[in-house]
Amino acid sequence: MIIINADDWGRSREETDAALSCHRESRITSVSAMVFMRDSERAADLAKENGVDVGLHLNLNQKYDGGVSSSAAGSQNRIARFFSASRYALLIYHPGLKKQFRDVVRDQLEEFSRLYGKAPSHFDGHQHRHLCANMVVDKVIPPGQKVRRNFSFWPGEKSFLNRSYRSLVDRRLGRSYRLTDCFFSLGECLKTNRIARVVELAKVSNVELMTHPNQRDEFAWLMSDGFLNNIGNLQTGSFALL
Repeated sequence: MIIINADDWGRSREETDAALSCHRESRITSVSAMVFMRDSERAADLAKENGVDVGLHLNLNQKYDGGVSSSAAGSQNRIARFFSASRYALLIYHPGLKKQFRDVVRDQLEEFSRLYGKAPSHFDGHQHRHLCANMVVDKVIPPGQKVRRNFSFWPGEKSFLNRSYRSLVDRRLGRSYRLTDCFFSLGECLKTNRIARVVELAKVSNVELMTHPNQRDEFAWLMSDGFLNNIGNLQTGSFALL
């Protein structure tokens, strides 16, 4: 099965509308929504009107630009500053931010429930920050949920150390959460001409293909005959079927 998931739902009107156009043509199967952003309220109404499967796109590093309390914004700002201080911050466990990580996830989960009237179908993170050390070690996302894994790579695409670290994180995630077998980016697959390889994997595995439909090349491919030629014979589904 292949899950085609659009990220950044609700971050802006443009991103929401591009993803909605794809959903109406059955070119994506789910979205990941950001809360406390300028289009979050409208996006939630559209999701309910159109029967969109929606997960929570945890935002740990981009400043909120929607309605939010000062305390909620303060906790998120502290985490965002930590991430901006070093490119290796994802790998570092910060004990002083343990409470802030839990508070931010709680605040966003409560806001999601308020907007959508239900729990998220899955969890992932803006720029994959949900895979940082604090989130993984402390299991901040409630156990038993469906959570996005690390990117999948073929041998030789990344260093042995890089692949080993990602594998270690995925094994730890797998003990607490439900994961797809593989995870790829549509944008990268289009650049490297690897859609066919992803399609072959999806015939025997559960694969998530992440997309950002506001990107012109991704939107064009999703709405093209090429999409139907490649994906048309696959079993498609949302996280509800995982």
